Amino acid sequence: MLIDSHCHLDFADFTPDREAVIARAEQEDVSAFVVPATTVASFSAVLALADSSARIFAALGLHPYFLSEHGEGALAALHQALDQHAGQIVALGECGFDARLADHDAQWQLFEAQLSMAREFSLPVIVHCVRANDEVAKRIKQAQLTRGGIIHAFSGSQVQAERFLELGFVLGLGGSVTYPRANKLRGVVASLPDDGFVLETDSPDMPLCGFQGQRNEPSRVAKVADVVAELRSSSRHDIALSTTTNVQRILQLNV
Repeated sequence: MLIDSHCHLDFADFTPDREAVIARAEQEDVSAFVVPATTVASFSAVLALADSSARIFAALGLHPYFLSEHGEGALAALHQALDQHAGQIVALGECGFDARLADHDAQWQLFEAQLSMAREFSLPVIVHCVRANDEVAKRIKQAQLTRGGIIHAFSGSQVQAERFLELGFVLGLGGSVTYPRANKLRGVVASLPDDGFVLETDSPDMPLCGFQGQRNEPSRVAKVADVVAELRSSSRHDIALSTTTNVQRILQLNV
């Protein structure tokens, strides 16, 4: 069994054929899906998806990409939703920091506020981190979280990977690892401990090598598993077993 630990099945990209997308994933032995919200407006759709299937799990958070959409009441709305839906939420996220985006101070404030909530509700965190691995790791350590989480779409160095593992996080591996030119990342993947990573697609974004320009979807986490298996001189079966165990441990999924 494979788990897509990060896919945005609530996005409008999947409105025309969401059930078919899920069915295609299940044909590839992808048996569970973690769907992180990105804005307050998306909370209800993500929760409804989780309610619709025992194989879909909801996370709620405020993504830095949508900073302009997070009004003054966004953090209060997130806090209320985490409180009201405590039994339905497996993580806080997607939250984090993206150095490519503007208003770094506001991003850090939003991220730190969500780390504080994660500690308050004893939730793991799904972290979006682009070109800021060292600073994100520093702020995670300062937050003194009670649980770890997932560094989504990890693309850092070996030293940065080890730092996140020491903090109780696992690394999300997706489309980037399928590109032969990603030599540094592929080297890190080859050396990670078996309990240090999970698989993801970030559907509908982050297309795999050979699928550029196409909508990504959860079925392709199987192809990610095959590439990771090749890099680690392993098998899809063993990668599926270890990564499923890792997601279940970090997010306490009952799959």
